[in-house]
Amino acid sequence: MITADVAGIQVWIATTPVDMRKSFDGLADVVRSFLGGDPLSGNMFVFRNRGGHLVKILWWDRDGLAIFYKRIERGVFQFPRGNGVSIEITREGLLRLLSGQDVTIRKRA
Repeated sequence: MITADVAGIQVWIATTPVDMRKSFDGLADVVRSFLGGDPLSGNMFVFRNRGGHLVKILWWDRDGLAIFYKRIERGVFQFPRGNGVSIEITREGLLRLLSGQDVTIRKRA
């Protein structure tokens, strides 16, 4: 069971596919080098495969890295389109994404 306070967590989606063979260190390297983020920040980083039917989430939960992995049985995950390297979505958007629905991009002020 996850017991972390999720109120301040940002959710970042990589807009390009990632090799799903990557695990903790490989995904953390992608966060650092490609996304320009800190994998130990407590934020969630969401990755998809080229086919769009696999998703991995990398998250530092204060005492270690966690990976969540999901395969959709029909169709593909509806990732938002972005012209950058990564985009931020809401936690509600993440839940929609994981259930196979379209995701609304969080607007920046």
